[in-house]
Amino acid sequence: MTITKPDAYAALRVPAYRFFLAMRMMTTLAIQIMSVSVGYFVYDLTGDPLMLGFIGLAEAVPAIGISLWAGHLADKYNRRNILIGCILTLLLCSLALLTLASLRDTLPKTVLLTGIYSVVFCTGISRGFFSPANFALLPQLIHKNILPNAITWNSSTWEVASITGLGLGGLLYGFAGVTATFATMAGLCLLALTFILQIASRPVPPADHSEPAIIRIRQGLKFVFSNQLIISAIALDLFAVLFGGAVALLPVFAKDILKVGPEGLGILRAAMSVGAISTAILLAHRPMGRNAGRLMLACVAGFGGCIIGFGLSKFFWLSFFFLFMAGVFDEVSVYIRSSLMQYLTPEHMKGRVSSVNSIFITSSNEIGAFESGLTAKLFGTVPSVLLGGTMTILIVLFTVWKAPKLRDLDFDELVKEE
Repeated sequence: MTITKPDAYAALRVPAYRFFLAMRMMTTLAIQIMSVSVGYFVYDLTGDPLMLGFIGLAEAVPAIGISLWAGHLADKYNRRNILIGCILTLLLCSLALLTLASLRDTLPKTVLLTGIYSVVFCTGISRGFFSPANFALLPQLIHKNILPNAITWNSSTWEVASITGLGLGGLLYGFAGVTATFATMAGLCLLALTFILQIASRPVPPADHSEPAIIRIRQGLKFVFSNQLIISAIALDLFAVLFGGAVALLPVFAKDILKVGPEGLGILRAAMSVGAISTAILLAHRPMGRNAGRLMLACVAGFGGCIIGFGLSKFFWLSFFFLFMAGVFDEVSVYIRSSLMQYLTPEHMKGRVSSVNSIFITSSNEIGAFESGLTAKLFGTVPSVLLGGTMTILIVLFTVWKAPKLRDLDFDELVKEE
């Protein structure tokens, strides 16, 4: 009997999916370049780590506020068109940042900061719509029997863009200046727009769209909170990201502790993505199987341990290593959570379920950034990171106790049930 190995490149053979990945890569590059450059720009202007936390808060508040409504719209209207609107908004935001950077020597500091935070607020609105529409469109582009492979390459693409975007953002900022950095971001948004327009529109999955929005939103919330596998995976990632948000303080580590400047900051910001992309490629060739739940819990605990190690490190390459390993552990968690949601969520509810996930996960990065900035202001940068890593490990122990279905998750059985 001949055993056929899974095709690691099955999803990549679908043209529409390739355009989707190209769009995802360009938007992620733009967002990550903005993340590292705006953070360093604001820290250069203020020298205050708390102001870095406010960047995260300015993006998280609108993203959280709009997510449930955005999920409802993603299940009711054309998902591709929603993504087009999101990318256009990001393009306008990048042009606004470019204008502010060009006028930085003539505008008062308060005006500059107000403008920056206003633009970040608008990107938060865009990302609030982007996440559910992006999540819901993906399974419409490929056959469901290659969905795990599509999920893996989607994650890989995000990680590749992250490592490139974060590194490129730091290098552009350090060598070409902030104006060139934001101009690059605008160009990437134009490319993303070009790619998404190459994808033909897909009809929204059939469902009763006549129900009031509030009823449809409640249906999505009820589905998530009644499924122990989904809600426990979301909660685990939520608290891990919330308390393990050391990335928001990297400008402080790069400038004041490790003393490596914006170029070193770009390398440090890329470290987690290097680890994650390595793991994602491995998962594409060797898909997850048995004991997925236990492995996920162990990896989240490992993530917390790496955050503690990073906080204690005083050497640049040791810090890079801890962040690299944190990315390795985090990718396993991201892969399992994304797969759970795609497999367990009906097509006509993917937008709403993803919006709930977006509130708890995507926005938790920004809330975690604010928490890290606040605790760094109150207790110091290093104690803030150590506290976050310790809390992450405690959350894992709590999840082992309270979520037996996640602990005992067998990925092979989940796919068979599907």
